[in-house]
Amino acid sequence: MEQYVAPFMGYLTDHKRLSTATLECYKRDIEQFIGYLREREIVEPGQMTKAGVKLYFSTLSKAGKAPATIARSSVSLRAFFQYLQQERLIDHDPGHWIESPKIDKSAPQTLTVEEIDLLLDRPDTSQAPGLRDKAMMELLYATGIRVSELISLNVQDVDTSMRYVRCSGGKERIIPIGTLTANWVQRYLEESRPRLLGESAADVLFTNARGDRLTRQGFWKIVKKYGKDAGIETDITPHTLRHSFAVHLLEGGADVKSVQEMLGHTDLVTVQMYLNKTKTNLKSVYEAFHPRARTQASKSSAE
Repeated sequence: MEQYVAPFMGYLTDHKRLSTATLECYKRDIEQFIGYLREREIVEPGQMTKAGVKLYFSTLSKAGKAPATIARSSVSLRAFFQYLQQERLIDHDPGHWIESPKIDKSAPQTLTVEEIDLLLDRPDTSQAPGLRDKAMMELLYATGIRVSELISLNVQDVDTSMRYVRCSGGKERIIPIGTLTANWVQRYLEESRPRLLGESAADVLFTNARGDRLTRQGFWKIVKKYGKDAGIETDITPHTLRHSFAVHLLEGGADVKSVQEMLGHTDLVTVQMYLNKTKTNLKSVYEAFHPRARTQASKSSAE
C-alpha cells in the first residue's frame, strides 16, 4: 500500500491548490491508516472493505482522538480512496459512507490586547535569541500568518522598508505590517540573525541556535515559555497569536473580507468562528463607531 502514497501526493500537488501544511496532513493521515492496515495484514487496495474502514474510525474515536482530527482524517482518506478508484486500483470506494463528526464551532482561544503586550514584552532583546523571539512574535501577531508559514519565510519574503510580508504557503498573498513590527524585524536582521546564522541557511529568515531553520516545535516551546514568564493563565500556542490577530482586527472594525484574505482562508465560513468571539463586544463597537449612537450619547451627556 505504501507505494501508492507518493503518486497520490504528486496528484494532489499537480491538481489541487493545497498548502504545504495541508499536504503534510494528508500524507500523515494516509500513512497512519496504511500502518493500521499493515498490522492486519492488509497490503493491497482491493483488500480494503467498508467494514474495515468503519472499524478504523471507531478505533480513532476510542483512542480519544479529537473530532477535528477524525474529521481531517476522513477528508484525507476520502480523497485517497477516490484517487485509487480513479486509477482503477479498486472497483468500489470503501469510504463513500464516511461522515465527518460534528465539530464544536466555539470561538478559538485568544488573548486580550493587554495579555499580548505582556507576552511581547518578555523577550530579552539585548540577546540574539531574545531579539529573534521578539521579531517572530511581533511578526506573527502583526500578520496572523500560520506558524508553518512563519518558519518557512526567507529573508526576501519580508520587506521592512515597504512594510509587507509575502506568504507562499499555497495561494500567495501579500500582508502589510506596521512600522513597529518592521523595525523589530529589521533590528533582528542587522543585530541578531548574523550571530545565529549557520553556513547552510543563507536565505532562512528565522534560525535556531545551531543556525538551521527554526521548527514548529521549537517555536511552540518559545511561545509557551514567554507565556509562562508573563504569568498568562491561558494555554498559549503559536496559533493563539493568529486567532488574536483576527479577533482584534474584527473588534476594531475591520471588514470580514479583508481579514479572510490576510488569514488566507478560502471562504468566509471559516472566519465565522472569529465573529462568534467578537459578538460580546458588538455593543461597545456600535456605540464607538456608529454616528447615530455617538450623537445620542452626546445628547444624553449634555442633558
